[in-house]
Amino acid sequence: MANPVAGAGGLYNPAFMDHVSHPDYKYQMDEPTLTHEGINPSCGDDLTFSVRMAADGTIEEAAYQGHGCAISQASADMMSDLMVGKTPEEAIGLCRLFMAMVRGEETDGDELDQLEDAAMLKDISHMPARVKCAELAWRTLEEMLLAAIPKTQAAPDGPEAPAATSQSHGDPAGGKGD
Repeated sequence: MANPVAGAGGLYNPAFMDHVSHPDYKYQMDEPTLTHEGINPSCGDDLTFSVRMAADGTIEEAAYQGHGCAISQASADMMSDLMVGKTPEEAIGLCRLFMAMVRGEETDGDELDQLEDAAMLKDISHMPARVKCAELAWRTLEEMLLAAIPKTQAAPDGPEAPAATSQSHGDPAGGKGD
């Protein structure tokens, strides 16, 4: 799949700006299964991410609210679209792939194709001050899902994200008691 690429002067291309100007996933979700707040303390970007889990364990609905720069908002919208239908483990893997991409640690085009529209943010890796902006939604979702995975179930390989600037809300068990 060919993804639009953000060059040094092309980050704010029409596809990117559509996610900023007309986000599909920026709304208050009714009765989410999980909610998690993420804050970028270096710039003040703040978002609250919510998911509703389906009976089959996949993400049925994803939404976010908050404020921040165009990069954080577009990244959150792209991520929300990508996560619908994914298992928590798949979503965590995609979060880690995205974060590796914006840090310049993953550059393989075939791997990055998994990120769909979000792959257009790959050149953020050349703008170190903006990496945290792009990562905010992805780190928030990863932290939320890692906290919700039962301790007996192994999380995907890779480093766990620090949870120092986030707050979890909701029932990690999705409202299902013992």
